[in-house]
Amino acid sequence: KPQTPCGKTATQERTDSNNINDKPSTMARTGIAKGFNSGHVTTERELKPKPSRRKGTLGKRTKLCREIAREVAGLSPYERRILDMIKTGGSAADKRIYKFAKRRLGSHKRAVVKREDIKEVNSQQRARQAGAS
Repeated sequence: KPQTPCGKTATQERTDSNNINDKPSTMARTGIAKGFNSGHVTTERELKPKPSRRKGTLGKRTKLCREIAREVAGLSPYERRILDMIKTGGSAADKRIYKFAKRRLGSHKRAVVKREDIKEVNSQQRARQAGAS
């Protein structure tokens, strides 16, 4: 196995740190073209994060648009069926809801997110009814 200058393998060097959050120790470049830490001697700059780092985060405007669309259009037929399954409950209701949503949406992650979303809709409806009566 290739060893680092201190006589340890790369894996040993990475796992030596006591704290998990510690970054692996990086030595300054030597200015020599060959060997470990080769390259021109430079100081590392603190770069601000790229805009691509926030890809996928929900913006305020998008969230508002989706809320209005849900309010105006309501639930789709399969979502109503999931809501009905939640209301009737029964044994293993979560599993049935998951399996139904997975068939409709195509992936595990989407099904789980949809199930939690419809559960949230159900709890909001129940809170609204409790407030009205």
